[in-house]
Amino acid sequence: MFWCPGCGGAHAITVEDAPNRQGPIWGYNGNPDAPTFTPSIFVNAPGRHHNPRAPSCHSFVRDGRIQFLGDCTHALAGQTVDLPDFDSGDL
Repeated sequence: MFWCPGCGGAHAITVEDAPNRQGPIWGYNGNPDAPTFTPSIFVNAPGRHHNPRAPSCHSFVRDGRIQFLGDCTHALAGQTVDLPDFDSGDL
C-alpha cells in the first residue's frame, strides 16, 4: 500500500510474496526505501471494469518515485514525484 498524492488517498496492490494473495499480482524489488512495482498501477472507480466517467490514476512506481501517466484525471498527470512516507496504520 502506498499514499498517492495525486488522489489524496492510499492505493493497495498485492505483491508476489504477500500471504494469502489473490487477484492481480505486482512484481516488487524488495526495497522498502525505494520500491519499484511492475507493471503499472491503474486505479479507477470501485469494481473491476474501467469507468471512463470516474476519476482515474495510472502510474508507475520506480525506485521510490511515482510517475503519473497522462491519462490520470488529477492535477499530477504527467509528473513524477517522490513516493511520500506513509504508515497504513494512519488510515
